[in-house]
Amino acid sequence: MSTPEPLACGQTRAADLLVTAASAVVTMDARRRILTNSAIAIRDGRITDVGPEEQLRALYPGVENLDARGGVVTPGLINAHQHLTGDRLARCSIPDRLHPEVAITQWAIPLHASQESEEEELAATMACVEAVRNGVTTIVEAGTVATPDRVAAAVRAVGIRAGLGIWSWDPGEGLHAAPTHQVLERLAHHLDRYPPGGQIEGWVTLIGHDQVSDPLLVRAAAIARRYDARMTLHISSSDRDPAAYRERCGTRPITHFDQLGILGPHLLLAHALHIDEEEMDLLLATDTAVSMSPWAYLRLGQDAAHLARHSQFVSRGGRAALGCDSENAGDQIDILRTTALIAAFLPTDSAASRDVRAPSRAQLAFELATVKGAQAIGRGSDLGSIEPGKQADLVVFDTSHPSWTPMGADLYLQLVWGTDGRSVRDVVVAGQPVVRSGRCTRIDETALAGQVQHRASSLRHRAGIPVDSCRGLCPSPQAHRVNHLPLRSRTPPADSGLQPAQQPAQCCCACPR
Repeated sequence: MSTPEPLACGQTRAADLLVTAASAVVTMDARRRILTNSAIAIRDGRITDVGPEEQLRALYPGVENLDARGGVVTPGLINAHQHLTGDRLARCSIPDRLHPEVAITQWAIPLHASQESEEEELAATMACVEAVRNGVTTIVEAGTVATPDRVAAAVRAVGIRAGLGIWSWDPGEGLHAAPTHQVLERLAHHLDRYPPGGQIEGWVTLIGHDQVSDPLLVRAAAIARRYDARMTLHISSSDRDPAAYRERCGTRPITHFDQLGILGPHLLLAHALHIDEEEMDLLLATDTAVSMSPWAYLRLGQDAAHLARHSQFVSRGGRAALGCDSENAGDQIDILRTTALIAAFLPTDSAASRDVRAPSRAQLAFELATVKGAQAIGRGSDLGSIEPGKQADLVVFDTSHPSWTPMGADLYLQLVWGTDGRSVRDVVVAGQPVVRSGRCTRIDETALAGQVQHRASSLRHRAGIPVDSCRGLCPSPQAHRVNHLPLRSRTPPADSGLQPAQQPAQCCCACPR
């Protein structure tokens, strides 16, 4: 608990908001203190004091009060890998029995190819609403955005934070593909527009896998370093990437990245699930971070047994964070559900069971969603814990919710194993309440839902996606025609700055043609 500097008798301080009356404050500070009878003072979007409530009420008289009575206050949660657009408008429509490549190439890609810029903004708005209502205050978009300005508008409207990139790859043919030099120009322009450190900060986002050239990897990393920005790309979510790199380069992906010189603290690798010991050693030696999306590996059948690698990475001190991925890989944006799943794969320790001071698996998992997640995305100095000087990103959990009744003796166990985002009552981002009593303060959620439902049906029709996938994979003849339009007729939104690109002319279902 911070100790406010002594003031002369009767002297007071200025603040914009005082969070009071919480049952507990889970600080996630260096000592992982959980405070009672405490309040949090906020000014200019940052925490100024955390201390005894009676003392802070006297120091900050007349300040607007957020009454957290009956609540447990935690830092805002970090979602380090989230696709915000495209298949977000086909929620719970992509069958869960498809091979991952089919789900991506024949469902997700047609949706991204067919969406209009207004739909991209709508999808991102809906995604941010769901995220913040589940306690997520910071999202790293995973790199499949065609119109970043429209997505940035969605992020601002909801009031959360985001690391935002632009769809970037150079495979020759592919959705939004471009020559290497054009991709690099777009990335530099994007970082100029969204410099690091803001509510929306530009990231260097590459599609990754085996779909980016070595020159693009090397020069994109150089851009990230020059701008002091972060970089992310997908790699080794399955055994397909290691096989492709061995064939092309004679070595495994992360070993190849090390040879190229692109590993380092600026880099957040999405997944890195199918890695060997040498690759893990390289990640640790270079302080390269990993975002883990365990629900995706289960949903897509990507050999979740490899989550033991992630457990080892965390246990050895690797920088790691959690993500919820996309609709083809999981239909909820709820990081607390993810903490429970990753906790199940963290190692147990029989010796620790006799040491009450040893952190539980739940605590370790919750760290990945808060303080350690913030460190992994390069924001450890101002996000992830409740301490003076840090950004005032806070979540209030409603302990009257059935999942909190009765409240357990261990709040980490309660947060990770006992509840999920449905018990979030209030959310504050940069000192501004963006969720009150379970509803967004800045968005008309009813109107948004109506718009999303209407545009979702239209998008699925244009993309050739069957609306009723539960009755089989075969869409209507009209949907076949939509999906088999000449490849170059699928054009990106006019305001995206991206070029038309080819897609596989394959049936979007499993029926014979």
